[in-house]
Amino acid sequence: MSKAKTTDRQSPGPHVADSHDVIRVHGARENNLRDVSIEIPKRRLTVFTGVSGSGKSSLVFDTIAAESQRLINETYSAFLQGFMPNLARPEVDVLDGLTTAIAVDQQRMGSDPRSTVGTATDANAMLRILFSRLGTPHVGPPGAFSFNTASVSASGGFTVDRGADKTKTEKVSFSRTGGMCTHCEGRGTVSDIDLTQLYDDSKSLSEDPFTIPTYTGDGWVVRIIAESGFFDKDKPIRQYTKKERHDFLYREPVKVKVNGVNLTYEGLIPKIQKTFLSKDRESMQPHIRAFVDRAVTFTRCPDCDGTRLSELARSSKIGKVSIADACAMEIRDLAEWVRGLEEPSVAPLLTKLQHTLDSFVEIGLGYLSLDRASGTLSGGEAQRTKMIRHLGSSLTDVTYVFDEPSIGLHPHDIQRMNNLLLRLRDKGNTVLVVEHKPETIAIADHVVDLGPGAGRAGGTVCFEGTLDGLRGSDTVTGRHLDDRAKIKATVRKPTGALEVRGASANNLHSVDVDIPLGVLTVVTGVAGSGKSSLVHGSMARQADAEGVVAIDQTPIRGSRRSNPATYTGLADPIRKAFAKANGVKPALFSANSEGACPTCNGAGVIYTDLAIMQSVATPCEECEGRRFEASVLEYRLGGRDISEVLAMPVAEAEEFFGSGEARTPAAHRILERLADVGLGYLTLGQPLTTLSGGERQRLKLATHMGEKGGVYVLDEPTTGLHLADVEQLLGLLDRLVDSGKSVIVIEHHQAVMAHADWIIDLGPGAGHDGGRVVFEGTPADLVEARSTLTGEHLAAYVGA
Repeated sequence: MSKAKTTDRQSPGPHVADSHDVIRVHGARENNLRDVSIEIPKRRLTVFTGVSGSGKSSLVFDTIAAESQRLINETYSAFLQGFMPNLARPEVDVLDGLTTAIAVDQQRMGSDPRSTVGTATDANAMLRILFSRLGTPHVGPPGAFSFNTASVSASGGFTVDRGADKTKTEKVSFSRTGGMCTHCEGRGTVSDIDLTQLYDDSKSLSEDPFTIPTYTGDGWVVRIIAESGFFDKDKPIRQYTKKERHDFLYREPVKVKVNGVNLTYEGLIPKIQKTFLSKDRESMQPHIRAFVDRAVTFTRCPDCDGTRLSELARSSKIGKVSIADACAMEIRDLAEWVRGLEEPSVAPLLTKLQHTLDSFVEIGLGYLSLDRASGTLSGGEAQRTKMIRHLGSSLTDVTYVFDEPSIGLHPHDIQRMNNLLLRLRDKGNTVLVVEHKPETIAIADHVVDLGPGAGRAGGTVCFEGTLDGLRGSDTVTGRHLDDRAKIKATVRKPTGALEVRGASANNLHSVDVDIPLGVLTVVTGVAGSGKSSLVHGSMARQADAEGVVAIDQTPIRGSRRSNPATYTGLADPIRKAFAKANGVKPALFSANSEGACPTCNGAGVIYTDLAIMQSVATPCEECEGRRFEASVLEYRLGGRDISEVLAMPVAEAEEFFGSGEARTPAAHRILERLADVGLGYLTLGQPLTTLSGGERQRLKLATHMGEKGGVYVLDEPTTGLHLADVEQLLGLLDRLVDSGKSVIVIEHHQAVMAHADWIIDLGPGAGHDGGRVVFEGTPADLVEARSTLTGEHLAAYVGA
C-alpha cells in the first residue's frame, strides 16, 4: 500500500467559500484522528471513504454528530440536563457551522422482547387509535389494543379529615382495559423450563447443586435460598415434600432475614424468568445464552396464537380485519388495505398512517410486518427503519449522518437508497455518509477520503474533492474505486451435499435444494428473499452433523475494559506466559483482577463527577494510564512488560510471540487469525467500544475460526470492508475451503459472487414474493442466463 499524501487534496469547490456554507473542523483528534482540519459543504451530500479503521466514524459520528448533540443538550436547563446522558466534548479545537445532527446508525433497535417494528415506529400507535375509533365491537381506548398494556381494576377507600372531629370515608374505583394477553404477558411465546438443567436434585443446598450461571455456592442468590428457613440445607432436593418443592420452585416473593438482613426470597422459576428471560436472546452474554438455549423451550402462546393480544382486542374488527391481522400482514399489503379505508372522521390519521407505511415500501422494507420483533432486524434493516420517521419531516437545514446505508442491500435496491439520500439533500439538508460501495460513492457531491491506512496508520485526510478527482488520485480508495472481480475460470468440485427438503421457515415455499460441500457457496437474493431463513434456519439444522460454525451479524458486546485480547481469548495464554516466565500467578497480569492499579482500579483513567456537568476523565497519575500496579510492570517477558505487550499492534505481537523467549504457540495461533482477517493494525488492548462495525465483524470471524467445524456459515462478511480489503477476504475464504472446510456465505457483494464455486439465488422478490430458489449453478452460468435480478447485476459488474 503506497502512502497517499495530503498534497492530493483538492479544493471543495466555489460553493463552500462562504463560512456560512461549510462545517469547519479544525484539529480533530478523536480516537486515531491526527489533527484533522477540513471544511465540509453544507446542503450537499458528502461521502466519507477509506479503509476500515481509517477514522471515518471518528470524524463523522464521534466528532461532528457528537458535538452537535452535546450543544443541543446544553440548551436545556441544568435541571433537565441532569436527566440526560452526559456527553463528553470531542477532542477537537474548533467546530464551526454545526446544525442539528440526526445520526442514523447500524445499532440494533433494542433487544426488549416487547419491541416490534410497529412499536419502534409510530405505526402501531396509529393503528391502535384507528381500531379504537372504527373497530366493531368497540372495546375501549387505544390502550385496549396494546399488548404492552395490561388490564387493571382496583377499588378501595381513603379517609378525608374535614376538621372539628368530622371525617368521611371516600370510596374510589379504578379500571383500565389493556390489550395484553394475560397468559404470555404480551410476549407471544410461553417458556417451558427443563428442571434438570437448573440443578442436580441428588444434592442438597449445602452441596452447591445449581447449574445456573451466577448461582454459585457462596453467592447471595444461593445464600438467600439456603438461609430462607424454608428448607433443610443438608436434605437432597429430590427428597423435598410437595410444599417444599412448591416453595423451592414457585413461591411468590416474600421477605426473609438472612444474617440479620431483610432480603427477598422468590421461587426459582419466577426468578429465572425475571433474570434471564426478560431480555431478548441476542442481548445476552454468551454463557447466559448457552444456558437459556439448553434449559428453556419457547413455544407460541396457545391463548393468543402468538399475537400477544387479548381475545377482547382481537374481537374488534374493521371489516374482517383485526389489529392482530393487520400487524401480521406484510407492510406493503397493509398499506393497500389502509388505502382502501374511507372514513372522513379519521382522515388525517389515515393520511399519516398511509405515508408511514408507504415509506416502508419505498425504502425496501415492504416485506416486513409490524409484529416482527425489532431485535431480529439486521443492522441494515434497523438503519432503514430508523430512516422512515425522517422521510416525511418538514425540518430543513439538518445534518443527517448515515453509517453505510447500503449494508444488507442487494445491488438492485441500492439505487432506491441513493434516491432517498438525494431527496434528503434536495430538501436543503446536509447529508454525511460513511460508505464503501462504489454505487453510493458515485452520487456524492463531495468526497472525503481518510487514511492512508488503519489505526495508527490512518487518521489523516488523504483527499477531498469530486468523484473524478478521487478516481484520479493516488489514494487507496482512488486506486481501487473501479476494481471489478472476474468470474473464475475453473470452479472446485463438491465433495458431497447437504440435502435440504421442504424448507418452510418464514417465507420459504417448501424449498428443496442441495448445498454443495467442500466448495465456496454464495447465497444471494434481494433483502427479504429468504436467504437467512434458508441458511441460518433450515440448512443449519441439516448441517448439524457436519459441525457448523455460524458467524452472524449479532453485535459484539463489551465494556471499555473489553479489548481484542480479552474477547478472542488471547489474554489467557499471554498471562500464563508472563506468569511462567516470572514464577507468579497469572491473575497479576489482568487489569481487571489482582494486577489492577489500586488508584484507578485498572481503568487507566480517573472519572471526576461534576454533577449536572459532564464527568471528566483524566489519565491516572499512579499508573500513567497503563492500568497495572507498578510492581506488576517490573515483570518482563521477552524484554517487555504486560502494558507494553497490550499496546502492540497485532502484526507486531504475532512476530513477538512467534519466536524467541516470548514464543507462545497458543497466543501466536490467535494472532495469526487476527492478521488473516485484516486486523493486523489493531492494538491488543484497544477498547472494543472504539472499534468500527467492520472491525467488530472481522474480530468475531477471527475468534470463530479457532472453533472446530466442517461447515462455516458467514452472513455478509464484506460488511464494513473497504474495496481494497475485499480481495484479502476472498483469499481468506479460499484458504478455509482449501483446508477442507465447506464455506457458505450470504452476500450481496458482486466480487464475492464472482469468486464463488456455486451460487444459490433466492427470490424473485421479497417477503411472499420471495422464498423460492430462482437459480442454482456456477457464477458463469448465472451471468450467461441473466434470468434473475442478481444475474443481471453480476453480468453488468463483470462487464459481460
